[in-house]
Amino acid sequence: MERVVVTGCGLVSPLGCGVDAVWDRLLAGRSGIRRLPDSIVPDVPAKIAGVVPTIREDAEAGFDPDRFVTVKNQKRTDRFIQLVLGAADEAIAQARWAPETTEQKERTATVIASGMGGFHAMMHATRLTDTVGVRKLSPFTVPSFLVNLAAGQISIRHGYLGPIGAPVTACAASVQSIGDGARLIRSGEADIAICGGSEACIERVSLGSFAAAQALATHFNDRPAEACRPFDVDRDGFVMSEGAAVVVIESLAHAQARGATPLAELCGYGTTSDAFHIAAAPEDGIGLQRCMALALRQAGITPADLGYINAHATSTPMGDAAELTAIRAVFGHDTKVSISATKSATGHLLGAAGATGAIFTIRALTSEILPPTLNLHTADPAAGNLDLVGPQPRKRGVEFAMTNGFGFGGVNASLVFRRWN
Repeated sequence: MERVVVTGCGLVSPLGCGVDAVWDRLLAGRSGIRRLPDSIVPDVPAKIAGVVPTIREDAEAGFDPDRFVTVKNQKRTDRFIQLVLGAADEAIAQARWAPETTEQKERTATVIASGMGGFHAMMHATRLTDTVGVRKLSPFTVPSFLVNLAAGQISIRHGYLGPIGAPVTACAASVQSIGDGARLIRSGEADIAICGGSEACIERVSLGSFAAAQALATHFNDRPAEACRPFDVDRDGFVMSEGAAVVVIESLAHAQARGATPLAELCGYGTTSDAFHIAAAPEDGIGLQRCMALALRQAGITPADLGYINAHATSTPMGDAAELTAIRAVFGHDTKVSISATKSATGHLLGAAGATGAIFTIRALTSEILPPTLNLHTADPAAGNLDLVGPQPRKRGVEFAMTNGFGFGGVNASLVFRRWN
């Protein structure tokens, strides 16, 4: 099987923009979750979210859309596309990929996921139609919110002519985007793929809808940094966030031929369906078990070989417990695998969550530091003897690490990375 390596990473998150800055803030125990203005959530019980800081709010690592989209085109491009253009630029620059020949461009794939797509653009168009009619709609309305336009805009910006993909598999979407990119490379359809996800749907309707499902954290509105607490007994729901994450993956032969520096090897991928419930996993996490086992099998390793898991763990009572049960079933009660949940600092980026977790997993391998799980003070008894990384980062070098992503509809996806020597 063709070996696939990661050569670039890019992040736009509630902790800031740029992988280095975000990683440093994550290890320092900072939180990207804040109180929302009442104008956004006047009647929503959850008053908090993970918001990408602006350049005015954060001169060091804030997001400046003017760097990636002209002011004119910002009105024609939903925020989720603007965010991913920033993450893609960083990842592509690190990978040093600037194809010059037509063949090189044709061998470059772009696979960008989203769970919700251009939610702000859709809501704006709906409200405009309801108040003044359809004649006021822009001809750019549909291209502003289509999920595949994230990949489309990246390919247009950089001139990539290869396959385009846009998984829309809820919170597993960007894990699948990376897995899909690896498949394109291993099938011989591409040499290199720009993969990831983006989400920007912090809006009254989306927040209200998740609140109606009793999925959002509401007990910590006055203490936002404490609200997302995966695996902790006091968790009461997830915190919605926005952001984008992109990785550049390519065949090892392609990377070596052009002198690129691998950051890690992507050696395993698995994806399954629960066929159980539209929003909940079965208590035994059997679909999650099969997913992780498939990823380990493709990587050619045993459960005992894995040293770290960046868990999906969103801070929901049922979801976290199912994942812990699945991990115990696959890895055993006495496993030495360490587990952390970085959503505790970023909140849940929905369709961008998996790629964000993948970048944190790669950083854990390269730095030999396992990131913390903020607000983990009293672990859920369901964890048993599992090694949960608490509120402080931990020094530990591991060779193999996994990241998980699970979503509505019963979709599961896992990736296994290997430290590059």
